[in-house]
Amino acid sequence: MRVGKTSLTHLIAHSEPLTSPGWTVGCSVEVKLHEYKEGTPQQKTFFVELWDIGGSVSHKNTRGVFYTPTHGVILVHDLTNRKSHENLKQWLMEIINKDGKDIGKGGNDTDFDPEQFLGATHIPILVFGTKLDLVDEAQISKLRQRSSITGSIAEQCGADEICLNCHDTRSVAAGTTDAVKLSRFFDKVIERKYFSKDSSFFNDKRKFVSPFTSPLNTPFNSPFATSSFSSPPTNLDTVIE
Repeated sequence: MRVGKTSLTHLIAHSEPLTSPGWTVGCSVEVKLHEYKEGTPQQKTFFVELWDIGGSVSHKNTRGVFYTPTHGVILVHDLTNRKSHENLKQWLMEIINKDGKDIGKGGNDTDFDPEQFLGATHIPILVFGTKLDLVDEAQISKLRQRSSITGSIAEQCGADEICLNCHDTRSVAAGTTDAVKLSRFFDKVIERKYFSKDSSFFNDKRKFVSPFTSPLNTPFNSPFATSSFSSPPTNLDTVIE
């Protein structure tokens, strides 16, 4: 099932549509330059990795290697396919179960307890609905009615949701409401990495907290850019169904 996650990550990272997306085998990575707390005295530049994880059933047992470390989760579903949205719960359970924890009610994977999920992970979540250009007003109305009755996955997890056309660069253009939601999410991801109780980066500026992430002004030669001032990025999983 193709929901457009590869097109989405490309749009977020490069601010341009992907003309010929292919199937994701294993995982592919895009890198986004993000201004943390932009416009405030706390502003700092970060690289954020977008890990585009393949959804093939045949790779289900090996996907766990891409979930560690995870500092944020982007869930992507197809607005034209109701089942696509319903399957997002299974993806959330797969992510947390990488640690052997059970977030289902009574151990039943079909019962999803969002409060237990949030309490177990505290991972920032953002939900994207793609293919907005293929949905007419009548379908959008039905989607909203269904969400108001059953509750969307975004509402259950206290997350923002963005519905967009991945081929339209205006979808997440600077200054739009959706761009603000995306920026706020990236800020939360960075705070999870650096401002959590387990992080000592901003308390001890003499060393790295981790070989995987750091602010842009830290001298480090990154494999993702040629600039000598680049730094390794914050890891961010993008999962689908």
